[in-house]
Amino acid sequence: MSADRPAVDNLSAPAAEAHLSAEPVTTVDVHTHLAPLLVDAKVDDLVTTAEDGRHVVAGHPVGPLTLHRPQALLAYLDAAGLDAAVVTVPPPYHGQHLAGGDSARWAVAVNDGLLARVADQPRLRPLAYLPLHEPAVALAEYRRVRTDARWWGVTAGAGGRIPSLADPAFAPLFEALHADRRALLLHPSASPDARLDEFYLGNLLGNPVETAVAVAQLVLGDVVARYPGLRLVLVHGGGVVPAVLGRWERGVATDRPGLVPLSLAPADAVRRMWTDCLTHQPSMTAVTADVFGPDRLLLGSDWPFPMGTDDPAEFLGGRDDPRARRAATVNAVDAFGSRPGLPADH
Repeated sequence: MSADRPAVDNLSAPAAEAHLSAEPVTTVDVHTHLAPLLVDAKVDDLVTTAEDGRHVVAGHPVGPLTLHRPQALLAYLDAAGLDAAVVTVPPPYHGQHLAGGDSARWAVAVNDGLLARVADQPRLRPLAYLPLHEPAVALAEYRRVRTDARWWGVTAGAGGRIPSLADPAFAPLFEALHADRRALLLHPSASPDARLDEFYLGNLLGNPVETAVAVAQLVLGDVVARYPGLRLVLVHGGGVVPAVLGRWERGVATDRPGLVPLSLAPADAVRRMWTDCLTHQPSMTAVTADVFGPDRLLLGSDWPFPMGTDDPAEFLGGRDDPRARRAATVNAVDAFGSRPGLPADH
């Protein structure tokens, strides 16, 4: 977002409405999921199908069944008063249990399958999946999908079994994404911490922590500063990042062991990212807005999962609130662009 664009929070309601009236009018949910169509994908050794039609990946059925029904996603958009949805495959399809050639085959099948799932549905905006647990495979897959104009960006796991995102092995991929000014949506992968197996903590605690682990690596590894064209998008309100950012700042200020000199302070690096506002707590959404900036908030529902919401605008004052309208329109365009394909080619 350009620096001279006024923040909606600093405008009166009539002024904010007038400001937004000149902006793109398409309203977007940036955090929804669908399952890929894997018929004839030649990965029968990597996935099976349960009796109810759900895919079984790594021995676990992936649900709910509405993941296979793009019409259900369109019905949700209509009910929520939204025009379009950014669509990714959910974490069980991240395939972090796979390596080498299997990982490469899986990425091709998942991405081709997602395109098949959303075919002829212009309201659904797919992101290509990159298997970051295998940096070389992720780079190869990005090169394969890079010039396909049907994609609105790329997505990858955060945390889980992924190496540190500060690792030099990711430099070629980040350089390519930086050069292309491509959006990369990071969605938490399954936590590898066995202590979180009880009480659904893998989701309730693991997801927001895995997001923070990935962001910390990008911020404290100076990756954000090194690749300013990389458009990083987070979900779940940025996980626990808003709660721990001050601690990161203090660690840098007091030169804690293991930290390196940064060309961009943690608070400034985080404000280069976008995040949805799926915090489940309006007061926490206010903190998120303060940390990331009101121009970096997006609407995200996590449809169709129970931990999501049927009305993502509820955490920004409701559908008619200027903050929610800005998040769904102007901010979404800033993060993902106004049409598919490479932003650098627009």
